Amino acid sequence: MFDPVDATRVFAGLNDEQRRAVEAVRGPVCVLAGAGSGKTTTITRRIANQVVTGAFDRSAILAVTFTDKAAGEMRKRLAKLGVPGVAARTFHSAALAQLHHFARDRVGEVLPSKALILKQSANTLPVPFRFRPVGDLATEVERAKNKRLTPDTYLDALGDHEPPIPADLMVKVFRQYERRKEAQGRIDFEDLLELAIRLYDEDDGAVDTFRARYRAFTVDEYQDVNLLQQTLLERWLGERDDLCVVGDDYQSIYSFTGATPEHLLAVPRRFPHATVVRLEENYRSTPEILELANGLVPKLGGARKVLRAVRPAGPEPVVKALADPADEVESVVAQVTAFNRDGGVPYEEMAVLYRINSRSEDFEEAFSRAGIPYQVRGGAFLARPAARQMLRVLGRSAGAGAAETVRGAAEAQGFIEAIPEGLGEEELTRQNDLARLVRLAEEFDDGTRTIADFLADLEARFGAESQGRGVNLLTYHRAKGLEFEVVFLPRLEEGELPFKRARSRGALAEERRLLYVGMTRAKGHLELTWAGKPSRFLEELGVVVSRPSPRAPDGTVVKALKAWRLERARGDGVPAFVVFHDKTLDEIARRLPRDRNQLAAVPGIGPAKLDRYGDELLATLAGAAPGGL
Repeated sequence: MFDPVDATRVFAGLNDEQRRAVEAVRGPVCVLAGAGSGKTTTITRRIANQVVTGAFDRSAILAVTFTDKAAGEMRKRLAKLGVPGVAARTFHSAALAQLHHFARDRVGEVLPSKALILKQSANTLPVPFRFRPVGDLATEVERAKNKRLTPDTYLDALGDHEPPIPADLMVKVFRQYERRKEAQGRIDFEDLLELAIRLYDEDDGAVDTFRARYRAFTVDEYQDVNLLQQTLLERWLGERDDLCVVGDDYQSIYSFTGATPEHLLAVPRRFPHATVVRLEENYRSTPEILELANGLVPKLGGARKVLRAVRPAGPEPVVKALADPADEVESVVAQVTAFNRDGGVPYEEMAVLYRINSRSEDFEEAFSRAGIPYQVRGGAFLARPAARQMLRVLGRSAGAGAAETVRGAAEAQGFIEAIPEGLGEEELTRQNDLARLVRLAEEFDDGTRTIADFLADLEARFGAESQGRGVNLLTYHRAKGLEFEVVFLPRLEEGELPFKRARSRGALAEERRLLYVGMTRAKGHLELTWAGKPSRFLEELGVVVSRPSPRAPDGTVVKALKAWRLERARGDGVPAFVVFHDKTLDEIARRLPRDRNQLAAVPGIGPAKLDRYGDELLATLAGAAPGGL
């Protein structure tokens, strides 16, 4: 027996719209929950109220969300409300439990990752595509299966979607994957849902038993439901309508998995008698942050929601252009330092968001150099596939010549000097990571240091990532559902956000939603910056955009630096490029650093070269710069 639920706790602290949702204990109910509006509080209180009022027994309720963590949080909150025992699961864990109950013989070994099988196909692709990340192929197969496509129907359903490799190759990979998986007697996570759907289509007894057990359903993050999940939900529900869905179409950012906000938006049409609740009171962000984010609302479409702040006023968001990406990184580092030192903001309450994983590297380097702790959510530079593979290869190398050895190893991994258009996000990240390793090796190589020295230098520069402590570095996708006191959104540029592959109307709409998600992560301070061609979304926000011209390098200083480099290279008996590349000297002449700290911030100058050449460089600059330094 469970202790009786305290009804006063169920309604404590709710606003009017939250209360209206909680009171609607019978479905259908559609909760359109804006960012930071307390949706988890609302739906857990509603489930508790379903039990309090006797509308449903706790054992008759099934709550579904998208991650084990979210399901665990829901169970924890319900237990605190005095309602333990409610089933809160992901779609996949629910399907697996049902298959084990009704048809255990249908369930093979569940693959932990599609990559285990897809790697075999990837290794047989033609050379231009052989090095594409297996993750890109796995995402494409997942997307297809979530849309309930098979190898036979895949090509006809492509539309304007661009697969990571040519469509004729992709369908072959998809077909080989399915055949190999079946031959091994294994299933993937999408198969779990498909098998459960098939079970209920073929076994009336299983349908009747399930529907007699579960009579009320709550689905969280409903904007992220795909066709496969929606189809299973329909089998669970049947002709009944005791369904509560919760979501925000403004935060639908997972179309690459087949997700679509259309299921959420269609609820009022499918159930004309549904109770529709809009949660627009935002408990997270200041009015100033929400006013800026609301500038995107007219372009977001869907179910209109304009967030209203509950928090008191705060500072205006910072919106500014920087001369170049290096200045942009330095600006973020300076701001992080100031917020922590002067404002007392913990590093863990600050976040830098970016569009693709490879953008973390600039900040990893800069924070390491400044002694600022950081944590990379979703894969630090050295933990990502390109670096991991390169480190394995380089660990077996010996001798000096770091630049040449690293370049050769990178080319063997498919490194392309001039990155072509149309690469997927994972492949673009991989190519950028390979390029970064090549550049770091060139910076490091002074003609005497070994590969072992280079690997030790990499570990010193990038291995300082703390375990769950420090400034958060993460993509927009990983930031969803999180919040931070201070949020930086750098590189708000065309080709970055919106991403260069986002060409269709739907893809551009999702990129806009990504920016909205990023902005609404901020609680007290938000900073938007760019250094290239400003993102079109900035104008939609009402921002007056500009693009300052980078300061040109001083010709006299460049000439003096090249003369110094030539003399130094001859003295060391190495080629001039081993000392410094022309672009590094140009950057030094543009910035005119005054001390070793400023010199260390110049791209192309690592710790080893700073120690070896720093004093000479500063002396050369002091003698050549206009008016001295």
